[in-house]
Amino acid sequence: MITGAQIRAARAMLGIDQRMLAEMAGLSVPTIQRMESSQGTVRGVVDSLSKVVEALDRAGIELIGDNAQSMSGGRGVRLKEPSQPSN
Repeated sequence: MITGAQIRAARAMLGIDQRMLAEMAGLSVPTIQRMESSQGTVRGVVDSLSKVVEALDRAGIELIGDNAQSMSGGRGVRLKEPSQPSN
Protein backbone atom coordinates (compact mmCIF):
# COMPACT_ATOMS: atom_id res chain seq x y z
CA MET A 1 0.00 0.00 0.00
CA ILE A 2 1.38 3.40 -0.96
CA THR A 3 0.17 6.93 -0.39
CA GLY A 4 -0.27 9.92 -2.63
CA ALA A 5 2.46 11.65 -0.64
CA GLN A 6 4.88 8.82 -1.48
CA ILE A 7 4.18 9.23 -5.19
CA ARG A 8 4.72 13.01 -4.97
CA ALA A 9 7.95 12.49 -3.02
CA ALA A 10 9.16 9.90 -5.53
CA ARG A 11 8.56 12.36 -8.38
CA ALA A 12 10.43 15.05 -6.48
CA MET A 13 13.40 12.72 -5.94
CA LEU A 14 13.48 12.00 -9.66
CA GLY A 15 12.92 15.64 -10.62
CA ILE A 16 9.99 14.81 -12.89
CA ASP A 17 6.49 16.22 -13.26
CA GLN A 18 3.13 14.43 -13.35
CA ARG A 19 3.17 14.36 -17.15
CA MET A 20 6.49 12.51 -17.20
CA LEU A 21 5.35 9.97 -14.60
CA ALA A 22 2.15 9.40 -16.57
CA GLU A 23 4.21 8.71 -19.71
CA MET A 24 6.58 6.38 -17.82
CA ALA A 25 3.62 4.42 -16.42
CA GLY A 26 1.49 4.47 -19.57
CA LEU A 27 -1.33 6.30 -17.78
CA SER A 28 -3.12 9.62 -18.15
CA VAL A 29 -2.13 12.76 -16.25
CA PRO A 30 -5.57 12.92 -14.54
CA THR A 31 -4.99 9.38 -13.20
CA ILE A 32 -1.67 10.46 -11.65
CA GLN A 33 -3.33 13.59 -10.27
CA ARG A 34 -6.09 11.52 -8.62
CA MET A 35 -3.56 9.14 -7.09
CA GLU A 36 -1.43 11.97 -5.73
CA SER A 37 -4.41 13.79 -4.25
CA SER A 38 -5.46 10.72 -2.24
CA GLN A 39 -5.56 11.24 1.49
CA GLY A 40 -3.80 8.23 2.98
CA THR A 41 -3.49 5.05 0.97
CA VAL A 42 -4.06 5.38 -2.77
CA ARG A 43 -7.27 3.67 -3.79
CA GLY A 44 -8.32 2.83 -7.30
CA VAL A 45 -7.55 0.41 -10.07
CA VAL A 46 -4.86 -2.02 -8.92
CA ASP A 47 -3.46 -2.30 -12.45
CA SER A 48 -2.91 1.47 -12.64
CA LEU A 49 -1.24 1.57 -9.24
CA SER A 50 0.99 -1.35 -10.24
CA LYS A 51 2.05 0.53 -13.37
CA VAL A 52 3.09 3.54 -11.29
CA VAL A 53 5.03 1.40 -8.80
CA GLU A 54 6.77 -0.46 -11.65
CA ALA A 55 7.62 2.78 -13.48
CA LEU A 56 9.11 4.27 -10.32
CA ASP A 57 11.03 1.05 -9.65
CA ARG A 58 12.53 1.13 -13.16
CA ALA A 59 13.58 4.73 -12.49
CA GLY A 60 15.36 3.67 -9.28
CA ILE A 61 12.74 4.47 -6.64
CA GLU A 62 11.82 1.94 -3.95
CA LEU A 63 8.51 2.64 -2.22
CA ILE A 64 8.68 1.40 1.37
CA GLY A 65 5.52 0.48 3.26
CA ASP A 66 4.86 0.97 6.97
CA ASN A 67 7.18 -1.10 9.18
CA ALA A 68 8.92 -2.55 6.11
CA GLN A 69 12.68 -2.84 5.82
CA SER A 70 14.59 -1.70 2.77
CA MET A 71 17.16 -4.34 1.92
CA SER A 72 18.26 -3.02 -1.47
CA GLY A 73 20.50 -0.26 -0.15
CA GLY A 74 20.93 3.15 -1.67
CA ARG A 75 19.96 6.56 -0.39
CA GLY A 76 16.43 7.47 0.50
CA VAL A 77 13.95 9.31 2.65
CA ARG A 78 11.44 7.86 5.04
CA LEU A 79 8.62 9.66 6.86
CA LYS A 80 8.56 8.77 10.55
CA GLU A 81 5.38 8.45 12.55
CA PRO A 82 4.83 11.62 14.57
CA SER A 83 5.73 11.13 18.23
CA GLN A 84 2.88 11.13 20.71
CA PRO A 85 2.87 14.18 22.98
CA SER A 86 3.64 13.54 26.67
CA ASN A 87 0.83 14.12 29.14
